[in-house]
Amino acid sequence: MKIFPLTLIPNDTRIDFMRMRWVSLAIAALLFAASIGTIVLNGFNYALDFTGGTVVEVRFDRPASIDGVRERLADAGYEGAQVQSFGSGTDLLVRLQPRDGQTTTDANNRTAQDVLAAASLPDNQAHLLRTEFVGPQVGDELARNGLYAALFVVVGFLIYIGFRFEWKFAVVATVTTLFDVLVTAAFFSWTGRDFDLTVLAGLLAVMGFSINDTIVVFDRVRENFRSLRVEPLEVMNRSINQTLSRTIITSLVFFLSVLALYLYGGGSLEGLALSQMIGAVIGTLSSIFIACPMLTVGPLKVTKQDLLPKAKDEEALARRP
Repeated sequence: MKIFPLTLIPNDTRIDFMRMRWVSLAIAALLFAASIGTIVLNGFNYALDFTGGTVVEVRFDRPASIDGVRERLADAGYEGAQVQSFGSGTDLLVRLQPRDGQTTTDANNRTAQDVLAAASLPDNQAHLLRTEFVGPQVGDELARNGLYAALFVVVGFLIYIGFRFEWKFAVVATVTTLFDVLVTAAFFSWTGRDFDLTVLAGLLAVMGFSINDTIVVFDRVRENFRSLRVEPLEVMNRSINQTLSRTIITSLVFFLSVLALYLYGGGSLEGLALSQMIGAVIGTLSSIFIACPMLTVGPLKVTKQDLLPKAKDEEALARRP
């Protein structure tokens, strides 16, 4: 019985990606600049995880409409309230932005009572389960820790790729990864969606996915540079084509997984899933159209001399018949 390999793209593809390298790099540069401009001008709509505020858990006599509760809270003066279900269908979690001059006592008492009064209906009363005030200093600490985590990942990438490959590969892989994260983050800035801890976790996951995709291509580039006697552009082309099927299949499976999470994971996981879906698309495109083309430009241009085997490897190759 023959077992046919799972492939979406034939292994003998001959797409001339390097011919489009200047166009792809120009588009990437425009996207990079546009993403920075969007983030600088619009900023992020930080959720309570970073800004602080009031968290109120309520339980209704019967299942309540999330949109209806959100509208009633807006009518009561609590614009932008985040409402999501948890546990059974009768339990809702309400997150409110902090108000000027609000204290911990205000958050635990008056605000909670306002939420109960606004959310309740004559035939479906809401009952308080828990209320908690998250101070802005906690949000500042979370934001700072998130920045430290991102820097730690970037430095780890540089060290790992620098040891495994060559410094040019490390720089290109890091720039490509930051490009993927920046474009994904710019989407949240442009749309005004809540930026919370789940989105931050999604961005860190995008970094891991992007660097993994790029390393697979770079590994094939290094092998082909050492074994093929062709021009560097042809080496890049063959490397991308040889890994294309694997890249597409991996990205598609990852995308479908997070799509299921987006559709059925509930509102609390929506930001995480959405950031990973966008990152999967951007990361796949960047590993194909940006990473290798950058290795042909200026000081980052890779030559055969950069990837020659060490002395022992050269002697072993020389002894081969």
